[in-house]
Parts: sequence; C-alpha cells; structure tokens
Amino acid sequence: MKFARRIAIALIVLAGAAYAQAPAQAPPAAPLPSVDQILARYLDAAGGRSAWLRLTSRVTMGTIDVPAQNLSGTIELREKAPDRILSEIRISGVLFRQAFDGTVGWSDDPQNGLHQQTGDELSEARRDADFYHPLDLKKLYTRLAVVGPEKVDDRDTYEVEADVPDGTPDEIYFDAATWLPARVVSHRHTPQGAIDFVEDFDDYRQVDGIKRPYTIRETSGDTVLTIHVTQVRHNVLLDDSVFTMPAAQ
Repeated sequence: MKFARRIAIALIVLAGAAYAQAPAQAPPAAPLPSVDQILARYLDAAGGRSAWLRLTSRVTMGTIDVPAQNLSGTIELREKAPDRILSEIRISGVLFRQAFDGTVGWSDDPQNGLHQQTGDELSEARRDADFYHPLDLKKLYTRLAVVGPEKVDDRDTYEVEADVPDGTPDEIYFDAATWLPARVVSHRHTPQGAIDFVEDFDDYRQVDGIKRPYTIRETSGDTVLTIHVTQVRHNVLLDDSVFTMPAAQ
C-alpha cells in the first residue's frame, strides 16, 4: 500500500507539472576572469608596460592621520628601480624609518632602535620594494588564483589569492569596474611578532602616465591610519646610499 500510494502521488505531481508553467530559471553566473585576464587588465588600467618602464624612481610625499590616538604627521617615500625603497614617517616629532637597499632590509624607530630584517620580514620588504609591481606579480608570488567575486565596502571586486613561499597568502581585491587594487590583506612580520594588515586604496590619479592611489587606509588590529598623498615626482635622482642601512651608534 505504501508503495502504491507513493506511485499515485508521483503520477499526480507529474500530471500537474504538465499543466503548470515551468519556474523561471536563474541566469547562469558570469564566468570568473582568469588570473592572466585580471593581471592584464590591471596593468593596462595602471598605465601599461611602456609607461611604467619609462620611470626609474619615485618620491611620494603625504600626510598621515591616526584619529583614535589624535596623532598626525608626514610621510615621505623614496623608491628606485628595480628594488630600493625608503619610507620615513614623522609623528609628533618622532621619526620612523624602514628601507630595503636591494639586499638588506632594515628599520629604525624609538621602540626597537636600528634593526636588520631577516626571514619573513626580509621577504616582505623585498616584495614591497619591487618598483615595477604591476608588471611583476607573477614573479613576486609562487601562485596566484582567482577565489571569486567579493564586496569591498560598496565596490564589486575579484579576490585573488597570492601565495608566498612560507606563511599565509596575501589577498588582493581588484575593483571589477577599474581593475585597480581596492584592497590588499597580508600577514606581516615585525620585531613584535606577526600581525594582520589591511590596506584600502582609493582616489587613483594619473601621474606621468601611470595610476597611483592618493588615499590609503591602513588597518592593523584596533589601529587605523589614513595616508593622503600630496605630491608624486618621478625620475628624481636618488643615490643608492639613500637606502643603505646606517652604522649602529
């Protein structure tokens, strides 16, 4: 009886379905772009290979604000191709420096003094120092994979997982409208230990043929700071000694 009843119910359902309007089908999800497609669109949006290769150095000036601690200051970033970088931040008269000279990474601040970077900290400094970053993503990471669409605030983005040789992968979120990075999430190493670090990029402007973000919000734990770029200059003469670790006092 139970078996017969199940057959009868099935026949009734099938008969009703013959007269019922078929339910509307949801449109198929759009296929995800490949890593190569995203990187090509990113490079094109950032100015293109030839525009980047015409540049050999960059000096960026700006202001920095830490509202929760009622602090503000200035930032100067000096970069030289292919892999030299020096950042100097002054807040309330206190100087924080961090650099990579092509081989050696170092930092200098009141809390830790002069510190030479090693291990993961050095690897991160080396990646940060790559002057031609939009051209070199496949060199900087061991694997890149498109994870899927993701919202970053009110922006539609594609999340790309970027593997590092050791440790937690970076997450790069490319704006689906502009193809420029909207957010980068990374796991950073410092003298105090590892931290999760979020960078949000906005207000991209064209400078000497390439696109640069003029507003950068950085978040680590409860600390949120905002950088507003005020000036960008390219092909400035920078001696290699600018990036060299100073002798210990």
